[in-house]
Amino acid sequence: METILVINAGSSSVKFQLFELTASAGPRRLVKGQMAGIGTRPRLHAETHDGASLIEKSFSADEIASVAAATAAVGQWLQETQKFTPVAVGHRVVHGGPHYSRPTIVDRDVLDQLERYCSLAPLHQPNNLAPIHALLEHRPGLVQVACFDTAFHRTHDPVADHYALPERFYREGVRRYGFHGLSYEYIASRLRDVAPDLAKGKTIVAHLGSGASMCALGAGRSVDSTMGFTALDGLPMGTRAGQIDPGVILYMLTEKGLGAAEIQDLLYHDSGLKGMSGVSNDMRELEASTAAGAALAIDYFVYRIGLFAGMLAAALGGLDGFVFTAGIGENSVLIRARVAEKLAWLGAALDTAANQSGAVLISQPQSRVKLHVIPTDEELMIAQHTLSLLKVPA
Repeated sequence: METILVINAGSSSVKFQLFELTASAGPRRLVKGQMAGIGTRPRLHAETHDGASLIEKSFSADEIASVAAATAAVGQWLQETQKFTPVAVGHRVVHGGPHYSRPTIVDRDVLDQLERYCSLAPLHQPNNLAPIHALLEHRPGLVQVACFDTAFHRTHDPVADHYALPERFYREGVRRYGFHGLSYEYIASRLRDVAPDLAKGKTIVAHLGSGASMCALGAGRSVDSTMGFTALDGLPMGTRAGQIDPGVILYMLTEKGLGAAEIQDLLYHDSGLKGMSGVSNDMRELEASTAAGAALAIDYFVYRIGLFAGMLAAALGGLDGFVFTAGIGENSVLIRARVAEKLAWLGAALDTAANQSGAVLISQPQSRVKLHVIPTDEELMIAQHTLSLLKVPA
């Protein structure tokens, strides 16, 4: 059986999925799991495609001290217990910079190029690349494919990609890239089945999770996004501030005496919902909290979603639909209801019962803007892209 392994590596976890290469139906998910708590309390969890548990195992912090060690442990477990040796590995890589607009087979030259973008996505890029490094060293003959979160947004018009800076900066790569592209690409493909009219129309997709952004889709193509040069821009997130006046950064530098590393740490790790609430970066905890800071953080999150919805509707020249996806978007009844209120001026009318029951369509029949909840599947997109680059029977 020929399989593809998909790896989505973060700072403290490695998520993985194994797909069988089928003759006609595309990649078929066999196993999904993650090694969480890397370096602190590592734990390997995996299950079959239908949710049956395969392993729950804890490790010492010394055993799994790095993303590379986690990748090796996952690979060893798959080989020994599942008897699957993948013919290729697909990786989520957050930043493709100006050079990579489509999935790419990785060699050392490509990897060296991708290393240059680590400063643009310091929370993600180094960890995304760590398993690639490890596999190039230990399995140099194994095909590895990098799938970029920025690639889907390369259809933007130049006016949407530019900052109002001297053109030399744009040529150097300082531009509005947009992120969560694998998620948006999947939702665009699902809309063709779930809501064919929206697939051809003007839709905003809200990827609301610990990382959060929104994308304007025109006939399934990315027209604009709330994120820009880095994954700091746009909506407030779990620990990231979102859109902020650059003068605040200058103030921190000149008046507060903070260094670049301190400011980076503040903006990436101690801001957003966590910083504003003083309680947590987890929306579930904020919704359950009675703290004034928690309420303020939720209000701000919803308010900014509403503001950016207006911006993206303007980019599209109207709005036919709005899609909620990712952890908060798929699971928070409250946030969906609050956001729907912000969209009422655009013609959205929420069906409260449908929203509470977890339906796919949660707008009322007369709603001019259709509201949908569609779970995302970035790993499937990676598997499909990896398969498309393989020269093997499928």
